[in-house]
Amino acid sequence: MAGLETTGSNPDVGLLYDINGLTATAPDWVDRVVTVAGEYGLILALVLLTVWTWWRVRRTDCREEAAGAVAAVVWAPLAAGIALLVNIPIRGFVGRPSPAEQHRGIEELVAARGDFSFVSDHATLAMALAVGLFIAHRRAGLAGIALAVLLGFSRVYLGVHYPTDVIGGLALGTAVALLLSPLASALLTPLTKLIARSATVGRLVWSPKGTRDEAGSVEEREREQEQGREGQEDGVRQESGAVGVSRRRDRDLAA
Repeated sequence: MAGLETTGSNPDVGLLYDINGLTATAPDWVDRVVTVAGEYGLILALVLLTVWTWWRVRRTDCREEAAGAVAAVVWAPLAAGIALLVNIPIRGFVGRPSPAEQHRGIEELVAARGDFSFVSDHATLAMALAVGLFIAHRRAGLAGIALAVLLGFSRVYLGVHYPTDVIGGLALGTAVALLLSPLASALLTPLTKLIARSATVGRLVWSPKGTRDEAGSVEEREREQEQGREGQEDGVRQESGAVGVSRRRDRDLAA
């Protein structure tokens, strides 16, 4: 069903004409740049930002912190994939045709893929990825959100989506990434902690800052801390046992 209005009196349609109408006065090179960016470039930039974020968050002296942050980075592309799956029934239910099918004068710079317009897959994927990165690394996440917004604008400029298609995609991507994040963290963090302790693939999750010698000293300090905690626990148990023996001896003497 066509659940969203497509008449010219709709502000959504008016904003579509305003943004897409920029193509009439923009130089050809601008159209080419926006086309490449809107189809592939900005998505590629988000993927590279994800790789950089993974590389950045694993370089810390705290293994537990690195494991949690890497789990959040892993969640980002998973959230994008889940958001796209959620969008499939939404698009079929709303059944909104692409702008060029409904309105005259729309300059469609790239061919629509033949499916429905609401919600934008590009905006959904980009924002889910960006919000997932925000959970792991604030500055990278803010940069990702800016890229997702630019991507959404480009989709309207290209004439393949209404503004509300983009807004819906941004909202859907945000909702999936945030609402499912606690569950994803609970499932992924134990796995990343296990990988971080591996001698062979541990650096995929945790790579302490500095040289290899410094990294080894960090690991040695962690082992010493663990041994110290274990020693303290043994001392407490021994002290408790000694107190128990002393009390029993006092009771025997009193008897």
